[in-house]
Amino acid sequence: MATDQHVSGDDSLSIALRIREEIARRHITRQQLADDARISLSTLEKALSGRRPFTIATLVRLEEALGLSLRGSPGNSAATAETITSLAPENLGSYARPAVTWIEGSYLTLRASFGDAYAVYAYRTEIAWDDDTSSLGFREAERIDAAFTQWGQVSIPHQSGHIYLITNRHGQFRLIVVSRPLINGEMLGILTTLQAGRGAQLTPVSTPIALVPIEGAKKVHFGRIAKGHPAFERYSACLRRIVDEPFAQLLSPKR
Repeated sequence: MATDQHVSGDDSLSIALRIREEIARRHITRQQLADDARISLSTLEKALSGRRPFTIATLVRLEEALGLSLRGSPGNSAATAETITSLAPENLGSYARPAVTWIEGSYLTLRASFGDAYAVYAYRTEIAWDDDTSSLGFREAERIDAAFTQWGQVSIPHQSGHIYLITNRHGQFRLIVVSRPLINGEMLGILTTLQAGRGAQLTPVSTPIALVPIEGAKKVHFGRIAKGHPAFERYSACLRRIVDEPFAQLLSPKR
């Protein structure tokens, strides 16, 4: 541990990881911790993202607020390496792996069918940690149009309280914005993508989308779920809820 005004860079990374774990374990917000420690949210955010090392004064206030010591043994290179490899890049939210394990798993994914206005399209989305990118990644499966299967990275910024599933293929983006998991684990929001039309025609579209944990769920059905299917009412009710409550809004000017 540095003895001057600032904590050393490696120790700051280890401390940032520990604080993220405590925030996740205690289910508190960064703003709440900043208030309890009598520091600004900006100071806390910069230290947790690695943009600025902790000062001794800030560290003491955080220890008092959390009621524990954040200063471990110095020179633990193994712990430092683990911290670096389990921290997502700043452009994805600078989240630590232990703080996002709750989102990993398999999800039944529901959205409107682009080919049938009276059907729900259902497939599976897997979310898991990717060591190569040091972030959560997602990959789709069980799509009847397998050629359009998507995969990408997961962004979890602390400011918005939402989760972003981002696909970027040579600068062409597809974006899913969903809520943090509800009490039953569902994440509800909106998908913005391009719909394939006739020939080479592509049209921007947005539609409600739901990610429902498969573990512990009722019997799961994939594919195009049309009226009359045993799962249609349950699936369509889930999508209606997104707009009705609302978890997302599709806006247009009134006439």
